[in-house]
Amino acid sequence: MLCMWVARRHMRGIVRHVPIAAHALRRYCVDFAISPRQRELCAETVRFARQELGGRTDESDRSGSLDTEGWRKAAEFGALGWPVPREHGGSGFDPLTSALAFEALGYGCSNNGLLFAINNHVWACAIYLVKHGTERQKARWLPELCRGAVVGAHALTEPQAGSDMLALAATAHRDGSGWVLNGTKTFISNGSCADLFVTFARTSESEGPERALSAFLVPADAPGVRVTRELEKAGLRGAPMGEIQFSDVRLDADQLLGREGAGYQIFTSTIEWERGFLFASGVGTMRRLLETCVEHAAKREQFDRPIGSFQAVSHTLADMRIRLELAQLTLYKFGWLKREGRLAMLESSILKLVVSEGLLETALEAVQLHGARGYLTEGGIEREVRDALAGTIYGGTSQIQRSIIASLLGLPGAP
Repeated sequence: MLCMWVARRHMRGIVRHVPIAAHALRRYCVDFAISPRQRELCAETVRFARQELGGRTDESDRSGSLDTEGWRKAAEFGALGWPVPREHGGSGFDPLTSALAFEALGYGCSNNGLLFAINNHVWACAIYLVKHGTERQKARWLPELCRGAVVGAHALTEPQAGSDMLALAATAHRDGSGWVLNGTKTFISNGSCADLFVTFARTSESEGPERALSAFLVPADAPGVRVTRELEKAGLRGAPMGEIQFSDVRLDADQLLGREGAGYQIFTSTIEWERGFLFASGVGTMRRLLETCVEHAAKREQFDRPIGSFQAVSHTLADMRIRLELAQLTLYKFGWLKREGRLAMLESSILKLVVSEGLLETALEAVQLHGARGYLTEGGIEREVRDALAGTIYGGTSQIQRSIIASLLGLPGAP
């Protein structure tokens, strides 16, 4: 509530000195105080994650495979459907509550690969149906996605097109009332184990570039869909990645997501949800790493004193705490904005940068503080670095996020 009090005092000062429209003042009123029910949900989630998830972290990391038992338990707990409306099989959590719950999940669970697979399933697949699906599409897929019976994936990236979405080469041409899809998608998270792909393809050459793409719902068992490669990666190995080939895949008319030619608009209006909430669990991971490092610094002694008493160590821990605070505030503000139904493209890019880069820096410092023990695989700290590395790449690289922020500042020549 302190945030609200400060904002209101500041707002009164503005009102006294600057004439300003009432609707513009709303941007100064931010209230994301945590309710008792939200605190209870977070506590329940942490208990669940500690007791039921993470037990197969090492095995999952070594094998590069999804922890299917952890996936099933997360589905039974409701995590796969937290932001999905109740009428479609989910929990109906508002965006801020969902952010808090996923943060708690990241704090309690050490299997970052499983966490990423779950978040990718929710924020890069299910949310597209929630926001853009027809009632028939929602009834067909959302209950199964929430139950974990269907694993969702987002098939956008191609060998020659990633950040430049308008350069996609996959095509879907009309065939009667339906479509025929052809193309290759790569670096697809959950790709090798997915049952449903939200994918994008070029449906027109005559329209302008922003109206040339359409979005589709493609079942993995449709004839012509094939996983051509399972991709090995440095971290997040518990979230399988694959390359997908679509060869003359026939799609019915009701597999079109949204209207024809609206693929670019669907992506740009939904990506802020992915970029923002996909990193909520990373905030929880930052807190988990900080507490691990504080405990180690208090117990580990060198030169007859705890290493936490040395300024070099204590300042490092202070920096970790500062990064965590900034990450939490940025996440909660973003969740509040989406709860209020407001656009937050700028805030989602800022959030992605703050969390992804902050988590990586915290993980690197955790290895340094633990010394040789941090570098050994048996401690699990080095795995945190490998897992954190990808955060600055997926969902749009750090460079892309800075370009988006610059463009929203109105800088001349900014992309």
